Amino acid sequence: MTFDKEKILQYCNHVSKNTLMQTLNIEYTDAGEDFLVATMPVNPSVHQPMGLLHGGASVALAESVGSAASMLYVNSELSEVRGIEISANHLKAKRDGIVTATARIVHKGRSIHLWEIRITDENNILISLCKLTNMILPKRKSENK
Repeated sequence: MTFDKEKILQYCNHVSKNTLMQTLNIEYTDAGEDFLVATMPVNPSVHQPMGLLHGGASVALAESVGSAASMLYVNSELSEVRGIEISANHLKAKRDGIVTATARIVHKGRSIHLWEIRITDENNILISLCKLTNMILPKRKSENK
């Protein structure tokens, strides 16, 4: 399969419609052979009560980009991706602006993918460092077919 960055970004943004990714205004912005990038605006809709970026919003961004990245490595007609573990270290507070999550593959096995996701601000300062483990499962047959 030939790598087509624009098709990948278009697909990731299209399948995000009417999901949590759309609610959080996550946008996929860059892709490569071993990485995927998405951005999310930081504003009151993703704040915790103290007016800072909510850790849960950061984790949702990380899992979104890491899971989408795993989908790039599997045949979606035969396999499904499921996040089975995520951890996050929140290192710096953020009140406004944009955060960028870059998922890079650490391990690409047949049944397990391990991703490191770095969430940075506009100055490339590390906000959160996350690790996501995805399980690759055989696609279940739909009962409606």
